[in-house]
Amino acid sequence: MDLPVEHLTTFAAIIDEGSFEGAARRLHITPSAVSQRVKSMEQRIGSVLLRRSRPIELTPAGEAILRAARQLNRIMGDTARELGLDTDGTTVLPIVVNADSLATWFVPAIARAARETGAFFEIVRADETVSTESLRSGAVVAALTATKEAIPGCTSTPLGTDRYHAVASPTFVEAHFAAGLNAESLGAAPIIEFDRHDIFQQRFIRSITRVKIAPPRHMVPSSHEFAHAIELGMGWGMVPALQCQEALQDGRLVELQPNSAIELPLYWQRWNLPSPLIDQLSQIVQEEAAAALRHQS
Repeated sequence: MDLPVEHLTTFAAIIDEGSFEGAARRLHITPSAVSQRVKSMEQRIGSVLLRRSRPIELTPAGEAILRAARQLNRIMGDTARELGLDTDGTTVLPIVVNADSLATWFVPAIARAARETGAFFEIVRADETVSTESLRSGAVVAALTATKEAIPGCTSTPLGTDRYHAVASPTFVEAHFAAGLNAESLGAAPIIEFDRHDIFQQRFIRSITRVKIAPPRHMVPSSHEFAHAIELGMGWGMVPALQCQEALQDGRLVELQPNSAIELPLYWQRWNLPSPLIDQLSQIVQEEAAAALRHQS
């Protein structure tokens, strides 16, 4: 398969701008030229690459081509850095990270990466169970994910295990769980969830009751505010060990069921291509994750 570089660049521009017209303005060519380049690629590949809808939608073949276009751009960026041509400091690496890791250990890791690589980073926050979709589409170069299996075009490296504890304020426990944890008390006590993708509270409930129940719930889509709401007695919830250790030690929070943490293995998935910059970033992330996750209670 032989695809001209300008065709790949055009394809990425269509997705970035959201339309053929936007790509034409960005590349200083006509919309007709943009359309002809896409048609040429589709003829060479023998597959439709995108649906001309609003917004434009990628087909599975289009996702693969977009990923190739992004990777080509990354290779060109690495080459410019090696040649000393990247003098304007515009190298930006988009990465998907889950909110809990952002709130605990990932920001120090990315700050170190910024110092040591000189690159800039765009952090996209997404649940660790769905973050691979951004990798699959080529929108990001790496993702912190709970998915072990490497998606096409990527490698997957285990980082360690995050541990989540079921916690609540002492007054909340006294009000709702004085008689212990059971299906009745867990069904009546309010829970706090991060968003509609958050399954940790239900996993804990099933581990205690072996049944699925639907307690009343609040949703607080921010890691810091999520933990704060639990401290204030709005409900109970699952909080990473790295985020609740201090509050457990000083009594602001108590654990509902000692020795019942839910474990979440974390993996670093990245593009599988030679890139000194992504290699260096990945090494830093692995080192920082190992150090942070090792110190959980």
